Amino acid sequence: MKIAIIGQAAFGKDVLSSLIAQKEDVTTVICPPDRSPEKIDPLKTAALENNIPVLQYPKMRSAEAIEKFVSLNIDLCVMAFVTDIVPNEILKSPTLGTIQYHPSLLPKYRGPSSINWPIINGDTKTGLTIFWPDEGLDTGPILLQKTVSINPDDTLGSLYFEKLFPVGVNAMCEAVNLVKKGQAPKVNQDHSQATYQGWCSSNEVKVNWEQNTRQIFNLIRGSDPSPGANSMFKGDQISFFNANVLSEKSNAQPGSITNISETDISIATFDGSISVQRMKIGKGPKITAREYVAKTNAKVGDRFSDS
Repeated sequence: MKIAIIGQAAFGKDVLSSLIAQKEDVTTVICPPDRSPEKIDPLKTAALENNIPVLQYPKMRSAEAIEKFVSLNIDLCVMAFVTDIVPNEILKSPTLGTIQYHPSLLPKYRGPSSINWPIINGDTKTGLTIFWPDEGLDTGPILLQKTVSINPDDTLGSLYFEKLFPVGVNAMCEAVNLVKKGQAPKVNQDHSQATYQGWCSSNEVKVNWEQNTRQIFNLIRGSDPSPGANSMFKGDQISFFNANVLSEKSNAQPGSITNISETDISIATFDGSISVQRMKIGKGPKITAREYVAKTNAKVGDRFSDS
């Protein structure tokens, strides 16, 4: 069974390594162009180390990419972390079809930021889906799904790297094995239950300090490490990371700094307060709360605003 992998980054690399360990015949790897000679995609590096040919296209919809892929006579295409639109000519070209990883329990949370939103919305579970992509966005039949818990303190980073990433790599290998055995299901999604949310950008995660503590905390952790839930302070956008819910309730105006310590600052919410250990000013680097206070001369009583 000749396999082509379309993907990128550490997830694509680990899927490739696992399929090689499973003794699958990966004959081609396709990934985005290198950002620079110094920034080579990990998937490309792993492929070259295993003497697997690598193809790179700015757009998978290009005539060159489509023509080349069709000429490869692939049996199964495995899509492992794909952010480009892959045309139907490529999806339907392999004799056994194409399978794709998506980090949500489809049909819930279709779209590009499917890990952020379950945390932001306060969900207690999510998961991943291996499905057969079609012309729609995350709408194809389901091959298999795995459920994972969202702990009260999980962040975007911990949920992905500690759960959805490793479970997803194993699920991809399981799915390939099912296809190889001719036992891979194709279960149509219940489109009436579908939800879709777009990119979780910084504009989508502005803190409303009039919300309750848990809502604000969920927004911050669901945006950590990216894009960073944010507010304005002295004309700058300030993003928050490494937050915790504090037990004490503050009588201060929501958004006000109530305490500054060596490790964090405390901020009042509508019904409580949170502490933040790391912050970012504008597009600058993440810094400690102590460094932030030194840079901005922030003091107790100062207030973050919505605009």
